[in-house]
Amino acid sequence: MEKFKLTNKVAVVTGGSSGIGKSIAINFIESGARTFVLDINKLNNEDFKLNSKNNKDNLSFMKCDVSKYSEVKYCFNKILKSNNIDILVNCAGIAHIGNIELVSEKDMDKIYNVNIKGIFNCIKSTIKNMKTQKSGVIINIASVASSLGIFDRFAYSMSKGAVLTMTYSIAKDYLRYNIRCNSISPARVHTKFVDDFIKKNYKGRENEIFKKLSLSQPIGRMAKPEEIANLALFLASNESSFITGSNYTIDGGFTKLNGN
Repeated sequence: MEKFKLTNKVAVVTGGSSGIGKSIAINFIESGARTFVLDINKLNNEDFKLNSKNNKDNLSFMKCDVSKYSEVKYCFNKILKSNNIDILVNCAGIAHIGNIELVSEKDMDKIYNVNIKGIFNCIKSTIKNMKTQKSGVIINIASVASSLGIFDRFAYSMSKGAVLTMTYSIAKDYLRYNIRCNSISPARVHTKFVDDFIKKNYKGRENEIFKKLSLSQPIGRMAKPEEIANLALFLASNESSFITGSNYTIDGGFTKLNGN
């Protein structure tokens, strides 16, 4: 029997236009799931290199700002008109550099609205459907910053800590409905987002900073988006049916092996 298949499942992946979210969406589609990608950026099938027509037929895009409940509710209602939602992956998120002195109220509101309220909006829009069908999988993308003190990441760490505790709360509250909720906490992952982030914040020092950030993982490199996506596929599949209320650190040894 082939493992890690999502045949006849319906998945929603937020923040699926690039990086981790895109890799998760592709993994789900190629494993048989009808997958809806919600993203603030407008996309089309050509942005995804899928290996068959059937896979392309299993992909739908919806433009959505997850920080706005009205937009999220509209998208989920549209999906739920003809589908149950079996899997929700909350991947949409933004980053920020700075300690508390460098975080403006506007910065804080933006981080909160996307990284925290965005997840609240998406779970709230699908949880009743999952309760009715007495099954569901929710995967929240957190970060090692959710449980470690990382320099100059005040607002970002705050938001990812909230993602972690939301995960535990949902898992506990919906046990009796067979709804599983877990989180994934990556360390640094090499995506276009990271490249753009370094370019914006460390102009002229891009190579130096990239090398420094890569070597902060004891394994000697950043993760690939596909590696995070493979863990998400496992957590979405029936092979992980005994797992809920767990946070999976995938960090190249960052949290445990950085001692001398």
